[in-house]
Amino acid sequence: LSWAPRHGLPPDPAAALLASGPTGEMLWLNVTHRLGQAPSVRLMGRYLLPPCKQRWHTCAAFLPQEGLLVCGDRRGSLILFPCSSSSGCAAQSTSVVNGDTDTVVEDSSNELEPSCLLHKGALPLESPLSVLFGLHGKTGVTSVTIHRGYIYSTGRDGVYRQLRLQDQQLEVLQKHRPCKGLQWIEELRFTSDGDLLVLGFHADNFVVWSSRTGENIHCIPCGGGHRSWSYCSSPLAEVFAFIKSGDVMLYHREAEPCEQQVLLASLHGREISCVRRLGAVEVPGRAPFNVFVTGSEDTTACVLVLSENSRAAVPLARLSDHISSVRTLAFAMGPGDEGLSALLFSAGGRAQIECYRLLCTGDTASESAVACQVIHVASHRLDKHWEQKKNRHKLVKMDPETRYMSLSVLPGTSTKQLPTPWKFLAAACSDGSVRIFGLLEAAQKLVLVAESFHHQRCVLKVEAFLHTGAGGERRHLLCSAATDGSIAFWDITGPIMDAMDALHQAEGEMQPLALDVPLVTVMAHSCGVNSLHIRETPEGRYLVASGSDDGSIHVCLLEVALGRGEAAAGTSLQVLERVSRPCAHAAHVTGIRVLRPDLLLSASVDQRLTLWNQRPGELVPLSTTFFHVPDLAELDCWEEVEAGGELRYYCVLCGQGLEMLCGTAPPNLLHKTLPSEGA
Repeated sequence: LSWAPRHGLPPDPAAALLASGPTGEMLWLNVTHRLGQAPSVRLMGRYLLPPCKQRWHTCAAFLPQEGLLVCGDRRGSLILFPCSSSSGCAAQSTSVVNGDTDTVVEDSSNELEPSCLLHKGALPLESPLSVLFGLHGKTGVTSVTIHRGYIYSTGRDGVYRQLRLQDQQLEVLQKHRPCKGLQWIEELRFTSDGDLLVLGFHADNFVVWSSRTGENIHCIPCGGGHRSWSYCSSPLAEVFAFIKSGDVMLYHREAEPCEQQVLLASLHGREISCVRRLGAVEVPGRAPFNVFVTGSEDTTACVLVLSENSRAAVPLARLSDHISSVRTLAFAMGPGDEGLSALLFSAGGRAQIECYRLLCTGDTASESAVACQVIHVASHRLDKHWEQKKNRHKLVKMDPETRYMSLSVLPGTSTKQLPTPWKFLAAACSDGSVRIFGLLEAAQKLVLVAESFHHQRCVLKVEAFLHTGAGGERRHLLCSAATDGSIAFWDITGPIMDAMDALHQAEGEMQPLALDVPLVTVMAHSCGVNSLHIRETPEGRYLVASGSDDGSIHVCLLEVALGRGEAAAGTSLQVLERVSRPCAHAAHVTGIRVLRPDLLLSASVDQRLTLWNQRPGELVPLSTTFFHVPDLAELDCWEEVEAGGELRYYCVLCGQGLEMLCGTAPPNLLHKTLPSEGA
C-alpha cells in the first residue's frame, strides 16, 4: 500500500491509494473522508506491473496535467501508466460504523473489499507506456517526486535520478550521488529557498543532506534503516518518528541558534584541476553572466556562473558520475536558439569519460539569474571496453589506474556521408597512448575508434586543429605532448574517415584502428609538457606554444603542405621557426595561451601571470601580474569587445581556488615595443 501525491493538480477531497500484490496487479483507489461521514472508496484504475520476482510497487506519483502515473517497484524499475479520473468504477462502498462516526469497526475492511472490487473486471487492465527496468538496482525504488516538470526518483543504490517525459517515454537526464556512504536514500524534499534536501540512512543514523552546502545538516541516531518513518522540520524544531522492534520511537529537538557563519562557500571539496569557459548568457536588464565548468579532485564537475559585477561564483549544477578525480574538460558548442548549448566531455581517473548536453538560459526568477539543464549523454570506461574484446586472454590487460590527462574535440568533422552525425574526441592517456573516440549523441554511444602508443610514456596534453588548404582540402591534425618534453604532430584524417566507414557498416561498434606514425616530432623541453596551445595565424600557419615542468616556454611556427596524393601520404609539416625561453618562470608552467601572433600569456605555479611579446627569435616580457590561487592547475582565456570598442582579454585560473582577471593589451607589437597597459 502507498499513497500517491497529486502535486500540481487541482484540490481533490479524495486521496489516491495504490494497492498491489504478488500477482502484479496494482489498483488505484480513491479514498474520500468528510467530517461526520464514513469514508468511501472508489476503484479508479487497474494496472499491470512488469514481471519480476518481487512484483509489487513501492511508491507512485501523478504527473500534473499529463494524465499519467509514474511508480517504482521492488525490482528498482520506474514504470509509466496512463490514468484518467473519468474511467473510475461507479461502485462505491461506505464503511460500517458502530454508533460513533469516528470509530470504524475493525473488520470493516473485509466488508469494503467485496463491494468495492466487485466490478473491477469492468475496468481495463492497463499496460505500461514506458518501463526503465532495474534503474535503481535490485534493492527497489524508495520515492518518486515531481518538481517543476521533472521527475526525481530515489533508491537504495545510493543514487537519485532526474528524468523527464519525452513523447510519453521516461528519459533519464542525469544521476546524482549525494555523499559517500549514503546508500539508503529514502526521499527528496525541495525547500522554498531553492535547496534540495536528501533524506536517508547512513550506517545507523538518519541523515538530512543539503545539496546546496554539500553536508549533513541533521544526523539522528536511530539504529539504521527503517521502513516506517516520518520526518518534519520547522524553524523552531525537528521531529523524527520511526518504528523499531514494534515500538514507535519519537525524536524531538528544539532549534538551536547557529553559531557558524559561512563567509565564502566552497565550490569543491578539494583542489580544482581544470576549468573551461562555455560562454556568456544574456539576461534582460542585467550584465551578461559568464558560464564556467570546473573539475576537481573531489570526483565532481561543477557548472557555475561568475559575474564580474557581483564578484560571486554561484553553482548551477553539479555532475557526480565520476568514480575518481576529474582531470580534464572539453566541449563543443552546439546550435542554441536561446542561451548556450554545449556538448561537454569530462575525463580523469580510472580511464573514465562522461559526456553531457548543457543548456543554459537566462532565468530572472532564480538566484543565479541563469538556469542550466543537464542531460547525461554517454559514458565510457576502458575496463568495460576490455571485457568486450575478443581473444583478450592473449593480450596484456589495460592498466586499471590509467588516467585521461587531456581532452580535445576534433573541429569540423564532416559526416555528410553518414545518416547520423558523429563527434570525435582525442584523449591523452597516462599509459602512453593517444586515443580517438567517436560519439553518436542520438544513440548515446561513445566508442573507441583508434589509438597509438607511439610516445611510450605518459601523454600529458593533446590539441586537435583543422587545416583547410587553398583548394578546400581539409586535414584533421593532432598535437600531443609527453613527459619527455616531446611534441608530436599527427595527421589523423585517414583514421577518422576509416572509422566513419566502419561505424556506419557495424552500426556503431568497431575494433579500434591504429594511428599512423607522427608527421613531425619536436623536442621542445627537457621534461614534461604541462601546457599546450595552438593558434592559426592570418597567413594560414600555426603557432604552437608550450610550457614545461622546468619553467621554460617554447614556441614554434608550423606550415602545413598538402600534396596531391592520398590523405596521409600527401600531408607534410615544416617547422619554420622555433623560440625557446628557459627559466621563464620559477616553477611549472601550467597555463599558456597565444592571444595574438605577437602576444603570449603564461601562468605558473609561482603565481605569476606574464604577458610576452613574441619577436623573431625571442620572447620579451611585457608585464607580470601576481594572482592569488596557489598550486595553479590550468588557465583559460577569452576576449571581449567593450562598449567603447576597446578589446579586453579575460582569463580564469584554477587550483586551490578560482580567480578571474581582466586586462588590456598594447597594439600590434610585431615591429615595435610599447609599454603594457595591463595584464
